[in-house]
Amino acid sequence: MHDVAKHEDHGTAQYYWVWGGLLVLTAVEIVLAYKQVFPPVQMLAVLLVLSIIKAGLIIAYFMHLKFEAGTMKVALMTALVVCLGLMSVFFPDALRILELGVK
Repeated sequence: MHDVAKHEDHGTAQYYWVWGGLLVLTAVEIVLAYKQVFPPVQMLAVLLVLSIIKAGLIIAYFMHLKFEAGTMKVALMTALVVCLGLMSVFFPDALRILELGVK
């Protein structure tokens, strides 16, 4: 059982480092979007990976999942897998961008 009284104070320094990392990842996303160094399909893949990394950092540190009990992690990761599975149903429809000739 998770005891609130035993919760350690991890300090604010790690949150500033994570926040800085999120800012850097956001800057990379913005630069990639404006420079358009990849074709749209690869750009989507790169931006999706960067967004997943940012979401993981936010969930782990700012939502304190990193410090939670294992059962909470399993419950949230199960929900994440279900959501990604449901989203994958709509991904084939997004591939119509290739049929429209957008390059």
